[in-house]
Amino acid sequence: MKVIAKVNSKVLKIKYFVVTVFFVFVSAVLYAGEHRTVNLASVSAVVVDLKSAKTLLNKNADIVMPLASITKLMTSMVVLDAKLSLTQKIRFTKEDKKRINNYYSRIRVDSELSRGDVMRIAIMSSENLAAAALGRNYPGGVDAFVKAMNKKALSLGMTHSHFVDPSGLSELNVSTAADLAKMVAAAYKYPKIREYSTTKVYTARFRRPHYVLGYVNTNVLVRSGRTDVLLSKTGYLDEAGRCLVMVRKIAGKKIVMVMLDSFGKRSPIGDARRIKQWLLTGKQGRVSKVAQNYEQMKTAYYSSLN
Repeated sequence: MKVIAKVNSKVLKIKYFVVTVFFVFVSAVLYAGEHRTVNLASVSAVVVDLKSAKTLLNKNADIVMPLASITKLMTSMVVLDAKLSLTQKIRFTKEDKKRINNYYSRIRVDSELSRGDVMRIAIMSSENLAAAALGRNYPGGVDAFVKAMNKKALSLGMTHSHFVDPSGLSELNVSTAADLAKMVAAAYKYPKIREYSTTKVYTARFRRPHYVLGYVNTNVLVRSGRTDVLLSKTGYLDEAGRCLVMVRKIAGKKIVMVMLDSFGKRSPIGDARRIKQWLLTGKQGRVSKVAQNYEQMKTAYYSSLN
């Protein structure tokens, strides 16, 4: 029995050694690119370890710029903080349409949908009318809602951010990549936001009248079934370019990625791929000449504003 005990003890020590070496290796690989550069199409970007809050990459992360529909993450946090019923039906009105400057929406005026489903399609499919309706149905209306958005931002230390509407359609919704990393980290703490933002496809069932609309996630990585994406939000405005924020699991660690103002519909996804490769291998990656020229032009533009 003593011999068996000694053998088991040695086996446990060997297993412990192997596990320790494995995690040391994973950590070393994950941060292999930490002090190197990576080529990105995005004008501004930041990469942060969610658990330690350590910044792994900083590219123009303090430039204040429009954040487009990334705004909807803040919108969702404000709704959830208010503990409003997610099953309560919300009616879409002409006022909501006016709030988004009559921007196109498939949703019919005067129809109704539960607040939870309204939030889901606002996040996963970036439905602007849904975001406007969430703001209008907040206690005190849209003005109180926007005030709550800015109060929440300050509580998170987002000192270079300002919000003027729930949808993000206004270019006056501004932030920095560094501030948005804080917002994404905060949003990750909400299970509903994690769930809604990573929903691949969803059928929303409206009433008054009864009809259904199908929605798909605006992030191709989520649509393709990538389970390593734990939270996601895309954004686009002419003034903001293509934007993407994510929490992604890489080599066992949860990583916050913020990429702002990219040229081309797939450029943020390309940057997400390059960042992952850089974290794992230290490789710089390559971007197209067109994307490089856009990035240089916009960087020069933002520099001229200071």
